[in-house]
Amino acid sequence: MDELTNRKHNWRRDTVELSAVFLAVALADLIANVVVHGHDGPVLLVASALALMATAAWHSWWKHRHPDAPPGPAPGDITSAAVPGEEQALWRIRATVPDAPGSLAGLCRALADLPVNVISMQAHPLAEETVDEFVVQASADTAAQEITRAVVEAGGTEVWLERADAHDLVDVPTRILNLATRTALDAAELPLALRQLFGRCSIRSLPAEIEEDDLDGSTMRLRDPSGGVLVVTRDEPPFTPTEFARARALIELDAQLGPRVPDTRDLLTLAPGRGSGLSELTVRRADPSDRPAAVALHDRCSTATLRRRYHGPTADSDRYLGHLLEPRFGQTLAAETPDGDLVALAHLMWDDDSAEVAVLVEDAWQRRGLGSELVRRLVELAADAGIGQVYAVTTASNSGMIATLRRLGVPLDYQVEDGTLVITAHLTMETAATRR
Repeated sequence: MDELTNRKHNWRRDTVELSAVFLAVALADLIANVVVHGHDGPVLLVASALALMATAAWHSWWKHRHPDAPPGPAPGDITSAAVPGEEQALWRIRATVPDAPGSLAGLCRALADLPVNVISMQAHPLAEETVDEFVVQASADTAAQEITRAVVEAGGTEVWLERADAHDLVDVPTRILNLATRTALDAAELPLALRQLFGRCSIRSLPAEIEEDDLDGSTMRLRDPSGGVLVVTRDEPPFTPTEFARARALIELDAQLGPRVPDTRDLLTLAPGRGSGLSELTVRRADPSDRPAAVALHDRCSTATLRRRYHGPTADSDRYLGHLLEPRFGQTLAAETPDGDLVALAHLMWDDDSAEVAVLVEDAWQRRGLGSELVRRLVELAADAGIGQVYAVTTASNSGMIATLRRLGVPLDYQVEDGTLVITAHLTMETAATRR
């Protein structure tokens, strides 16, 4: 079909060209007859020559005053950054500019002249200035120094630049709505929502009290709905009042909804154990109301099992439950028998850009694959939350945990210090996508 269409187009083009040739010959013959046989033939020839000379002189003067633009994309062509076949890189740029007409236009023009393609932009208004934030696309060969220099020359100050990824392509309102939805469904999502909203930041919960929320450059102090203070810090760039308002809105949403954990329940069938047949357990999210059942689980566990889990005096085991069962600090899975007894607890505790995994399985239920299954589910939760790595704090003698992490099939790092073994599992993008 394409070949037939091309033939039709070639036939039409040939016809037009042939017609143009016949027309040119006819005009030439007409002009020749007028010049040769007319009374004013010589005058017409001299006048034509003078007109041609004047036109050539004017054209030379015009070309000298207005040289042609260099070949290739014109400066200011916003779409010129994306050259087909050329490797591209994404950048996040933040710069402070005067709150005056033309400031943003000058900044965009400077980026376009590199050329850099502006994909998205948001403004954070201040008293007399504006903090403009961009996600841009540039050639992989464009150095960060070139982009920074262009922004500074356009009037930008306090320029901050870092590499971006595909997650930054989602526009800010959509991202905030998604984070608010996840926070509304699960109280454990609040720290993750704040971290995903502000990038690399540190979130700490302190048992202090403040009268009102406070913003001080790189630190936000926010009243925690569950008690205490949430301290959010980020070295670069400093927080803006707009970001401060977004954080307060998310926390206010969390406070209005109160404690909540998704009521998800999965049936898990275990292989026969020593002296028992197939067993069915319910795996669900745990919350602070499970503390009495968790204390009973501790009472049924041996001293060796508790020591492997808590790495300290077993008498203090119950004291950790308040923190472990609080959704604000992470997510906890509970394995429950049909009678309502908890036989295992698995914890995923947020730790900045990573998370700690820990599992406690009652002695009578060990060596049946329950711990491995719970760790696998914790990794799924971490991947779904966008966590890049999880780690377990254990000892070299805990062969069960070591074997469980090896079965994940992801890169592992081992670090031994003072008899403690820390195993870090790196969840690659492919692994996270598979887990989801």
